[in-house]
Amino acid sequence: MAVSIEEAVQVVPSPRQLAWQEMEFYAFIHFGMNTFTGRQWGLGDEDPQLFHPTAYDAAQWVESCRSAGMTGVILTCKHHDGFCLWPSEYTDHSVKYSSWQDGQGDVVRDVAEACREQGLKFGVYLSPWDRHEPSYGDSPVYNAYFQNQLRELLTQYGEIFCVWFDGACGEGPNGKMQVYDWEASYRIIRELQPNAVINICGPDVRWCGNEAGHTRESEWSVVPAERRNIEEIQGESQQEDDGAFSQKINADTADLGSRSVLAEANRMIWYPAEVDVSIRPEWFYDPGDDDKVKTVDELIELYERTVGGNSALLLNIPPDPRGLIHETDARHLRELGQWLRATYGQDLAQGADVWASHTRDSEVHAGNVTDGQSDTYWCPPEGIEQAELVIDLGKEMLFDRIVLKEFIQLGQRIERFQLTYKQDDVWVSLYGGTVVGYKKICSFQQTKARYIQLRVTESRIHPTLSSFGVYCSGQDK
Repeated sequence: MAVSIEEAVQVVPSPRQLAWQEMEFYAFIHFGMNTFTGRQWGLGDEDPQLFHPTAYDAAQWVESCRSAGMTGVILTCKHHDGFCLWPSEYTDHSVKYSSWQDGQGDVVRDVAEACREQGLKFGVYLSPWDRHEPSYGDSPVYNAYFQNQLRELLTQYGEIFCVWFDGACGEGPNGKMQVYDWEASYRIIRELQPNAVINICGPDVRWCGNEAGHTRESEWSVVPAERRNIEEIQGESQQEDDGAFSQKINADTADLGSRSVLAEANRMIWYPAEVDVSIRPEWFYDPGDDDKVKTVDELIELYERTVGGNSALLLNIPPDPRGLIHETDARHLRELGQWLRATYGQDLAQGADVWASHTRDSEVHAGNVTDGQSDTYWCPPEGIEQAELVIDLGKEMLFDRIVLKEFIQLGQRIERFQLTYKQDDVWVSLYGGTVVGYKKICSFQQTKARYIQLRVTESRIHPTLSSFGVYCSGQDK
């Protein structure tokens, strides 16, 4: 039992995983019956008439997300209470049975259309647990019900980039625990939306392991195959809305992909991480949280640690009972987007000269890391696991961010690296890091230099690098 280094490097992302990784930062929208009852987990016995937003504007939601620099939106089409934000044919617990828009409303349609109009991708969350549906707990009957609703979402609302499943599971009215048929659901998604990734309870994207925004120092995308079904195990799923689950951090899973993990594994898979966290303490809107919205500085730190730590960031934005993103949330999102554009809008190393200690051939030369192209890369010859690059900015410049990207189409290879800058004739330490993966944001005190050196000190085999970007934060250029 062991996976060799060579075998681990051959594990690469699928085209759908690669397209998802490039999205980087997108929104969760928790909106539904809980928005109007003040609960976070509904019971399923709510009167549909309670659902009645007074100033509903799906375009405002999407605009708030777009202004933050997000690339997509995932809507909670049905949460655990079973209330559907679309007029499902299979239940009486939906917008169709509310007085809102005379029973003709469809939140899923509106958000999907707003995303298309504003250039964002659209995804769906469908709770496997349904506390309203009487057949829940009668596993074959409920699975058919769930699959029917899944087909509705996948056939009526255009292109879907993601189907997001959690593992929440409880007892049905018959006192029996529901046993989900995940594989049947996956087959339906692959049939109807072949480009969609299936997240968390699914084969494409894994949960980071907590809802607190905690990240690992080394986030490997290549992990043991047995991690794929962890969220499907009922005993590991969330059973109660007690507030503790969202803050739970499991220290036992700090290392998912190092050489010591390879030595104990049977098989490795490409299973990258997504960090899901809310802009507020709760997932659904609570007026008591209006003064607890994450600050712009907190959002910046979260973004750089997650997106810049080989993960994607799924940030929850809960609309209020009016059907609007609250003014505070919208303002912080807008200011986050302004900061991100000001910081990462100009790569100071674009087109810069690059020297490499080793270069394999003309197709993978060092200049590829500053050419602004995602489909080119630098790579030293086989057998060279330690290598150096030196970036010449042409003149001294101020910077405080360096962004590294591996060419993950050839696997995840870099295990440790060092960044230095040249001061007079001395190389001064700037930053030390471990894995790179799809993207690594290295932040440090503002520095002025012309020459920057990257030393790859440990790599599984000869490393690849697709991009070396240099940036200066905010307005301090």
